[in-house]
Amino acid sequence: MALDIGDRERWITAIAAVRGRTLALAAPLSAEDLQAQAMPDASPGKWHLAHTTWFFDEFLLGPAGMAPARPASAGFLFNSYYEAVGARQPRPERGLITRPALSEVTAWRRRVDAGLERYVREADAVAFAAAAPLIELGLAHEEQHQELFLMDILALLARHPDGPAYRADLKSAAGPKARAAGWIEHGGGLMEIGAVADGAFAFDNEGPRHKVWLEPFALADRLVTNGEWAAFMEDGGYRDPALWLSEGWETVRTQGWDAPEYWREEGVSVTLAGREAVDPDAPVQHVSFYEADAFARWAGARLPTEAEWETLAADRPATGNFMDADVLRPRPSGAGDQLFGDLWEWTASAYGPYPGFRPAQGALGEYNGKFMARQFVLRGGCCATPPGHARAAYRNFYHPHQRWMFSGLRLAKDI
Repeated sequence: MALDIGDRERWITAIAAVRGRTLALAAPLSAEDLQAQAMPDASPGKWHLAHTTWFFDEFLLGPAGMAPARPASAGFLFNSYYEAVGARQPRPERGLITRPALSEVTAWRRRVDAGLERYVREADAVAFAAAAPLIELGLAHEEQHQELFLMDILALLARHPDGPAYRADLKSAAGPKARAAGWIEHGGGLMEIGAVADGAFAFDNEGPRHKVWLEPFALADRLVTNGEWAAFMEDGGYRDPALWLSEGWETVRTQGWDAPEYWREEGVSVTLAGREAVDPDAPVQHVSFYEADAFARWAGARLPTEAEWETLAADRPATGNFMDADVLRPRPSGAGDQLFGDLWEWTASAYGPYPGFRPAQGALGEYNGKFMARQFVLRGGCCATPPGHARAAYRNFYHPHQRWMFSGLRLAKDI
């Protein structure tokens, strides 16, 4: 997002669009759906509605002396991980937050939305210029939670024996038959990656921009498909320890994995559209880093590094099958390379700081930097990523065993 500081009406429109989209995502669901928590890593829908409201209340309206009335104990209940702000509800227990009621949360959202509009209209030029980066961060933060909202709702609905649909009116995910995968080659060399300092919003972990050396490499020109994954399964991929990293094999054994998350009886998976036949031509989704790494080894390839991925993606438009396509499942590749949209792509790169990275001072410095350990980077955005949110430099990150996100993989090789 790159908004003119002087055009306050555009800021008001942007805030209303992002905040309204969150409510639109919640609209198909009951209060009971929004209260429940599928697992410790997930959060209830009501909590997402409240937390994204708390963020603006805590970091913008409160310091400006414009915070409206809050529900009781909101600062404890809806703080996520900001140690500098204070104590908070344990994440695995967010589903126990029955008070405030959903109606109180939505009323608080309306008060905060009114406060945001008032702030944008009334703040003097100096104060607004100082606050604009925080507002941009708050909107990007809410967009992240919109994707998390859909991930967490799918995790919840998938626990029901019927696998009910989040929305029965989603557009079809059908597409053409998968073509044979080809390779996009790159000669390597001294490259630059990271966010360009051009005034456009970027998260702090996307910079500083810096040089990296790449040996010649190639990336597959599409994502790995369900049909290819089924071949891996039929060949004993989940039973062969030689394919797996040590911790990955231990996870397979202890968790009893024998297929991607949400695959049910043969040929069926649970999606946001409900129970659907697994399309062999669509990209395989809901796989962990451990599974992606094992598949790549089985295929005689490897996962790309994040620098390789960004180098190829940097000159391509960030367009694809995102949330606004209203499909909310990955589609077969057709003629495209699927670098953006459809699924987040696992890379072989551990999530860590770029050279020269320094987190901001204060609570907001906790946003990304303190998570730079024992996680891996994913790139490209997915079918549940809001439009305009993804870009070539964007670094998503998850633990290697996690797979409830919309994650897939693309193969890479040395040349």
